[in-house]
Amino acid sequence: MLVRQILCPVDFSDTSSHAVDQAAVLARWYGAGITACHVDAAAEGHAEALGDSVVPRPTLEPAERQRLQDRLATFCQAATAAGTVIDARVLSGHAVSAILEQAASLPADLIVMGTHGLSGFRHLVLGSVTEKVLRRATCPVLTVPPRAHATSMLPFKRVLCAVDFSAPSLQAVRFARSLASESGATLVLMHVVEWPWHEPPAPRVEDLPAAQAAALAEYRRSVETAATARLESIGGSDALAGTAAVVRVGHGKPYEQLLAAARGDGADLIVAGVHGRNALDLGVFGSTTNHLVRAATCPVLTVRG
Repeated sequence: MLVRQILCPVDFSDTSSHAVDQAAVLARWYGAGITACHVDAAAEGHAEALGDSVVPRPTLEPAERQRLQDRLATFCQAATAAGTVIDARVLSGHAVSAILEQAASLPADLIVMGTHGLSGFRHLVLGSVTEKVLRRATCPVLTVPPRAHATSMLPFKRVLCAVDFSAPSLQAVRFARSLASESGATLVLMHVVEWPWHEPPAPRVEDLPAAQAAALAEYRRSVETAATARLESIGGSDALAGTAAVVRVGHGKPYEQLLAAARGDGADLIVAGVHGRNALDLGVFGSTTNHLVRAATCPVLTVRG
């Protein structure tokens, strides 16, 4: 994975500080630069009131811009003292539009953002800035949970990658492999097999007629065997040479199984592919990926296919 430029939006919260820490570690691994940006809150409110970024943006007074610039530089001081190059920028306008425009103009290879809320991403469902950036960014986005609720360690030692064999998830595997290789982490490739129906509860095999039970057991065995073989093929590919890869097949709701695996294994990072980031893909983004980002206590890297 080639990461030359990381964009890290900052709102001066402890959560943002945690995101800067994560961005700094990644920047050191890849020799990348970080652009830390803060969107002036007053300017944001003005732009939203008048209809988003299509209206003229208010101009910050020079003294206020310098004050925010100094505060942003101080906020990132721990990372710069450790040798990370950070370009601190104060932006005006609507927060989401300003962040996305900044990402496009750099161009950013990765956006690192903190999340808020006592239950991971509860705020995300209510339409936060981070949610909107996640839906619309064209580059990978790393979301970092609040420091007080984080369970991950730096550098990453265990990386869990969700694999459904789609093009986005295979792209996610490449990112996960790179991160695991750079940090010397164990890479876990996990595929979750769902039942062929969605109405809970699923019937127990022993409660079915014998012929149906045998057919269902054979179906599950066949799907699990095929999925395991495909995961092992990916895990044993040349692209993963030098990376310790473990394969796992689960049964049930994908996000539930992935979150349980992350908790049980002490994953430091979850990597997942998404099929798109526009309104038409809301259903896809709003299912497994949204649940992962909202509830995980470790960072989640979403990779667009």
